[in-house]
Amino acid sequence: MRQQESKVARVTLAVVVVVLACMAGGAEGLAYDLRDDPSLYNIGVGIYDVTGPAAGVNMMGYANPAQVNSGIHMRLFSRAFILDDTQRRLVFVSVDCGMMGSLIKTKVLEKLRTEYGDMYTAANVILSGTHTHSGPAGFLQHLLFDITSLGFIWQTFDAMVEGIFQSIKEAHNSVVPGYIYLSSGEILDASINRSPTSYVTNPAEELARYSYDTDKTMTLLRLEAQDGTPLGMVNWFAVHPTSMNNTNTLISGDNKGYASQLFEEVMNPGAMPGKGKFVAAFAQSNCGDVSPNIQGARCIDTGLPCDLATSTCDGKVQNCIASGPGKDMMESTKIIGTRQFAKAVELYSDPNAMRVSGPVHYAQQFIDMSNYRVNLKDGTEVFTCLPALGYSFAAGTIDGPGAFDFTQGTTEGNPFWDIVSGLLHKPSEEQVACHAPKPILLDTGELNKPYPWHPRIMDTQMGLVGQLAILPVPGEFTTMCGRRFREKVASVLAAAGMEDVVPVLAGLSNEYSHYITTWEEYQMQRYEAASTIFGPHTCAAYIQQYVHLAQSILNGTEMPPGRSPPDLSSSVLSLLPGVLFDRAPLFSDFGDVVAQPYPLAYTGETVTAKFVSGHPRNDVQLDKTFLTVERLVNSSDVWEIVATDANWETRFIWDRVSLLLGTSLATVKWDIPHDTPEGTYRITHSGHYKSFLFGVYPYSGVTESFQVMARPDTTLLEYAEVPQQSNSGSALHKPWLSFGF
Repeated sequence: MRQQESKVARVTLAVVVVVLACMAGGAEGLAYDLRDDPSLYNIGVGIYDVTGPAAGVNMMGYANPAQVNSGIHMRLFSRAFILDDTQRRLVFVSVDCGMMGSLIKTKVLEKLRTEYGDMYTAANVILSGTHTHSGPAGFLQHLLFDITSLGFIWQTFDAMVEGIFQSIKEAHNSVVPGYIYLSSGEILDASINRSPTSYVTNPAEELARYSYDTDKTMTLLRLEAQDGTPLGMVNWFAVHPTSMNNTNTLISGDNKGYASQLFEEVMNPGAMPGKGKFVAAFAQSNCGDVSPNIQGARCIDTGLPCDLATSTCDGKVQNCIASGPGKDMMESTKIIGTRQFAKAVELYSDPNAMRVSGPVHYAQQFIDMSNYRVNLKDGTEVFTCLPALGYSFAAGTIDGPGAFDFTQGTTEGNPFWDIVSGLLHKPSEEQVACHAPKPILLDTGELNKPYPWHPRIMDTQMGLVGQLAILPVPGEFTTMCGRRFREKVASVLAAAGMEDVVPVLAGLSNEYSHYITTWEEYQMQRYEAASTIFGPHTCAAYIQQYVHLAQSILNGTEMPPGRSPPDLSSSVLSLLPGVLFDRAPLFSDFGDVVAQPYPLAYTGETVTAKFVSGHPRNDVQLDKTFLTVERLVNSSDVWEIVATDANWETRFIWDRVSLLLGTSLATVKWDIPHDTPEGTYRITHSGHYKSFLFGVYPYSGVTESFQVMARPDTTLLEYAEVPQQSNSGSALHKPWLSFGF
C-alpha cells in the first residue's frame, strides 16, 4: 500500500485494516427464502473495466475539441451492487464515466435479458456516472454531445456496455446473505460552490437553514456477508471530478476514481485494480455547482480573484480558472481523492452505523420532460420547455472556461451570436417565452437533423432498501435543488410513517439532461442555469415526479411505464477516421525497446521506458493492460506483476510519431511507491498493430531488468517526481470552441 499524504489518513487506514482483518472469513451459500430477520439481505458486488479507446479520441466533460486522449493514467471501472430482500432485487451501478445515457442502459438490459430473462429491468437497474471529465467521449446518442468527438464512437460505447454488463454479472454470481450498514459524516475541505452568486439568490429563510453553500455530507453503505466477510462499500458525495483540468490527455477516474482505488487497495491486498473481490464505489450526488478546486477562481495572468458575478478577468472568461489544493492537477486529484477516502474509511469503521432493515421496493417511469405539467405551490400551472441552451453555456465554468466573448450571467442576447445561432434554427416566440430570462443560443429541442440534438424522454426512478432511499436523477442538480428534492421525498415517506429514511441523490443516472437549478438560480443565468435545458421549472418538475414515484411505492401500485427513449443507434454519425495502418521504423519491430530504464532506481523516483508501438485503438485491451511492472521472485525466473496501467503510479503515454509513415511510440512511466520492496524489476508493453492489408496483430515487448533500492530519506519526496501539465497557460485552455457539460 502506497504512503498516504497525511498522518490522519495513515492512522485511520491502519485502524481499519486491523478491524477488517479481524472480521475476515469465508462466505458461502445463497438463500432466497423469505427471512424472519428483515435486516438480512442477499448482497452481491462486481467490478469490470470500461476504459474504451486510450488514444485519438476526444475526452468527455469539458467538450474541448483540442483535448484528445493520448494514453491512460488510471483505467475506468463499472462497480455494481445487488441488494435483494428475497422478493425484490435492486441493482445500483456506479460507472467511471462522464455521465449515463439511455442507449447504454437499453443495450445493457438487452444483454441482461439474454442471460437472466426478466430478472433485470429498467425499473430495478440504476446506472450512475461518477462524472469524470477524463474518459473517452462519443457514447451518448444525441448529436450535441458528440459534436466535439466527431460523432459517435462505437469503441467507447461498446466498452461501456460490455463492462457494465460484466460488473452486474459478477455481482449476480457473487450474491450471498449479508447485512447493510448506513452511516454519514461531513467532509469540509473537499469542495466549494463555483456559482456562489447564484446560490445566494435562494430565499433567505432557506439559506439560513444550512451552514454551507455545498452539501458536505457523505452517506455510506457498508456491505457485509452474514459471517462478517467484507463485501463492498458505496458512498455518495457531491463534488465534480474536475481536479484533472482540460489540459489533461490521459484517461483517469479523477478524484473519485483515485479514492475508489485507495479503498479497494486496502481491502484487496496484493490484487491489481479491478481484480479484487471487495468493491468500493465513490458515487456522485448533486454536484451541479460544486467544484473540487478549492483555492477558487483566479486570473491566471495576475493571480487576482476573478470577477465574482461573471467569472471573468478583464471581461473575458478564458483566464479565470479555479485550481488547488495541490500545486498541480495531479497533486490536487490525489488530495481531494484522499480526503474522500479518509472520510469513507472513518464511516466504514463507524461502530454506531445503522443496520438497514426492511423490504426492497422500486418505481420507475419514463416521462417527456419537454412538456411536463408542474403544479406550483401557489396553485399556478406551468410547463417545462423544449430543450435549449443559453448564452452562458458557451462561457463554460471556472473548472473549464469556454471561448469567444461569452460570459457567465448573460441574460441579454447578442446580435452577432443571435444571427449565428439563427442559422441553425431561430427559436419560436413560445420557446423564447418558456425559457425566459435565458437568451437562447442553441434551440436544440427543435433541431432534429440529421437526428435529435437533445433527449426529451427522461428515465425517472427510485429505489428503497429499508431506511435507504436511492434517488437516481438524469442530470446535475445544484446544491439547493438537490436539498429541496431530497427533503420533499423524505417528507412524503415520513408522512407515511417512514420517518427514519435517509435519501441519497444519485446524480447523472440513466440519461443525461445537463443541469438542474432552482427557479431563483435560473434567473441569474450562470453556466448551470444556462445549461438547464428544460427551462426555469425543471427542478420543481423533477420534485413533483419523484413524489409520484414515492407515492407509488407507498401505495403498492405500479406506475405506467411511459414512452421509452428512442434507439438512435442506426442513425448516429461516426466521422472520426479509423486507424489506417501501423509501421515499425526501419530495422525495428513492434514492441522493441527504444529507451531502456536506468539500471538503478530509488523508491520515490520515476522509471521511464519507451517502446515501438501500434495504435491503441486497434484493440482497447478491455479488462487487460497496455503495460505491466514486474518483480523477479526469489531469483527463480518467475516475474510477479506489481502494477498495470490501472494503477495510479503508472502512466501509459502514446504518441503518433509520423502519421504519414504510421510510426508510434509508447512511453511507460512508473512512479515507484515509497514502500516498494527492494529487488529486480522490469517493464513490459503490449498492444496491437494494424497491417495495411492483412489485419490486426498482437505484439509485446519487455525492458532489461533494473534494480530498485529504498531511498534513505523518503521524506524528501512526498509526491512522485513526474512532469506535470500546467493548471494554466496551456493552449488547450483556449480552443476554438469549449463549453463543457
